Amino acid sequence: MARLVASFFGSGLIIRTLRGKDSGSGTVGGLAAAAVGLWVGRTTGWQWVLALAVLTVVAGMAAIRALYTSHGDAGWIVVDEAAGAFLALVGITSVPAALVAFGVFRLADIFKRVFPGVARAEDIPGPTGVMADDLVAGIYGLLAGHIVQRLV
Repeated sequence: MARLVASFFGSGLIIRTLRGKDSGSGTVGGLAAAAVGLWVGRTTGWQWVLALAVLTVVAGMAAIRALYTSHGDAGWIVVDEAAGAFLALVGITSVPAALVAFGVFRLADIFKRVFPGVARAEDIPGPTGVMADDLVAGIYGLLAGHIVQRLV
């Protein structure tokens, strides 16, 4: 069960299956979470997206804790990216805003040293740091997405 949650229901294993390596799995896991987040947000309101993000963090931390000692921050473990993507999309209802939110989230996650606080969050020891950097990156995406949503 921990592997299923940690791979965000298998989305973190897609790239490995196709190419034999994990590079890019975080983006695939984030896209899967973004699709679910947008669907949930459109059907039941932003409160459910927030609740889903919190549940993802709780489930994700449990899964990462269960697997961290044997795998470290393995590329297929993408529940942290999924949580960041959910967070980036809270309250986002327009496609342009969602694209910006997700794009900024991924850029902040990939280029941690450029975005203040992301690398520092990743430096937290153990599985907490694995999750924390994606949540900080998700906040950058959330802010950018809401700015675009208000402008468009």
